[in-house]
Amino acid sequence: LYDYYLRPGGSYFGAKKGLEPLHVQYAYDDRSVVVVNSTLQGFEGMRVTARVFDLDGNERHTLMETVDVGPDASVKVLQLPEPKDLTPTWFAILTLEDPTGGVVSRNVYWLSTTEETLAWDDTEWYYTPVERYADMTALNSLAPAEVKATARFAASGEEGRARVVLENRSDSVAFFVRASVRKGEGGEEVLPVLWEDNYVTLAPGESLELGATYAASALGSATPTVRVEGWNVAEGGADTAP
Repeated sequence: LYDYYLRPGGSYFGAKKGLEPLHVQYAYDDRSVVVVNSTLQGFEGMRVTARVFDLDGNERHTLMETVDVGPDASVKVLQLPEPKDLTPTWFAILTLEDPTGGVVSRNVYWLSTTEETLAWDDTEWYYTPVERYADMTALNSLAPAEVKATARFAASGEEGRARVVLENRSDSVAFFVRASVRKGEGGEEVLPVLWEDNYVTLAPGESLELGATYAASALGSATPTVRVEGWNVAEGGADTAP
């Protein structure tokens, strides 16, 4: 989940996302969108939104539904259409909001029109091999995206904090965008660090805010900065807000 230098990898945030107490997720078997509540409290009036984008950044489908979720329960809320006439790789962006509009869970999937096929005849008690994998190679042709980043920094005692707003200003999906706190412009990454979320994917025109905490002493005498890079996003610095 993180490396020798305590740098969290994409798997860290995948595990963090999957272990959310109240979580929205995609079901690969029937293309349904499910809300999973692992708490002992029920939630009423929750709104689920599913947005489907093709590889060119076009929003092909938008589905919304309001749902009540009981304690320790999962509810199938809606089903995505069959991916006809879509690009070979496509994106599903799911959000779960409370009645006030606050985002409780956000989950992004990159999917293929070529479904994986399992070799059921070769199943062992511990393993079923894959006969054909989903085709994600079209991600290599994803058009460049422009992401504007703005960072604010604060310190409280021995703890430093960064708030980073990412805004996708392009018509392309900004895929797998990573922010890092640096020791000055062009400096080394500040580690260890705890990010609320990272390696995020943004739809065209979408904005997200990320937060990070770190030991203020890790900066030494340097002024903190933020660098942003992604699969189809060129590496660049974030503007520092007052």
